[in-house]
Amino acid sequence: MKQQKKKMSLAMQIFIALILAILVGLLIQSHADFANSYIKPFGTIFLNLVKFIVVPIVLFSIMCGIISMSDIRKVGAIGLKTVCFYLCTTAFAVTVGLIGGNLFKGLFPVVATTDLSYEAAASTSFMDTLVNIFPSNFVSPMVEANMLQIIVMAILLGFSIILVGEKNIRVVNAFNDLNDIFMKCMELILKLSPIGVFCLLCPVIASNGPAIIGSLAMVLLAAYICYIVHAVVVYSITVKTMGGMSPVKFFKGMLPAIMFAFSSASSVGTLPINMSCTEKLGAKKEVASFVLPLGATINMDGTAIYQGVCAIFIAACYGIHLTLPQMLTIVLTATLASIGTAGVPGAGMVMLAMVLTSVGLPVDGIALVAGIDRIFDMGRTTVNITGDAACTIVVSNLEEKRERRNAAKAKN
Repeated sequence: MKQQKKKMSLAMQIFIALILAILVGLLIQSHADFANSYIKPFGTIFLNLVKFIVVPIVLFSIMCGIISMSDIRKVGAIGLKTVCFYLCTTAFAVTVGLIGGNLFKGLFPVVATTDLSYEAAASTSFMDTLVNIFPSNFVSPMVEANMLQIIVMAILLGFSIILVGEKNIRVVNAFNDLNDIFMKCMELILKLSPIGVFCLLCPVIASNGPAIIGSLAMVLLAAYICYIVHAVVVYSITVKTMGGMSPVKFFKGMLPAIMFAFSSASSVGTLPINMSCTEKLGAKKEVASFVLPLGATINMDGTAIYQGVCAIFIAACYGIHLTLPQMLTIVLTATLASIGTAGVPGAGMVMLAMVLTSVGLPVDGIALVAGIDRIFDMGRTTVNITGDAACTIVVSNLEEKRERRNAAKAKN
């Protein structure tokens, strides 16, 4: 009997697609228009399919997770741990960005700041964000794919089903069946990931080759070194000490999500793959279904690093030296802004504008880095989704420990 051929893993398929996309992108730099006109649309189709499945996956998985917990207080405890983790790692991230920016400051180019103009999007106040979390009707959050409102809807419906009691059995079964159907649909879409990765990344490489990166290469290098340091140091320590998992196992299990995030630069688009990876790593399904959608909206570690590096670079271009109190202001502003701008389109740029304004730097300075924002975005999205997964592993492990303690107390 012939031995069955071992099937190539999804991570390996995505990795091959990633390498091919870089090589082909570099080869067809002189035909970037062709890449954007005929290759990019297939990447957009794939990303649209992923975004189509995200809303029902988030809605039904959170509801089913809450119903399976059957305890409203437990959901509150998980939510509190999640928000605390995200705020702490974001504060670390912006600190790493500022340190990295200062270390590389001598190598940054001094770009002329005359004739610069940048129209910053209006920042949203914390109270406006709080109001916008709560949907005014049942359909609009799903139509607009507003993650925070979908999470609130799922929590309210989940709580209501728990409170109805024994009469809810038919509804619970129906929602579990719908959840299984959408999960299967997600599996089918994710089989197209290698094609999607190639078609999304190839046009970016073709359009943003070495010539366009040019003088900002050192700023990009500083940001990417900070991305790697934060991911390797902070997430390794938290996953090992609080998550009870080997960092090597964690990063190896996260490879498909990491490579997809790098190619697509979309946290929400990576959500289904991230859910799949964390569950394979042993995270509890009800925890992953709650923590990951929340993280895709409010966790901005990669964005915080980018802001730290860019603030130092923009200040250097204007000949301004940032003092220690100003840097502490940046840490505080970026950490709070990650919650304050949750769910706002283009939140990265809005946050950067808020950070620059908080220390008196000209917002027009954003124009210095706006041209290659897509290259920065690929790295910061990768860090963001890795942070979401690390939080899921940590919270899942803490919940398991709590359940074991409660079970031991019950026996005694």
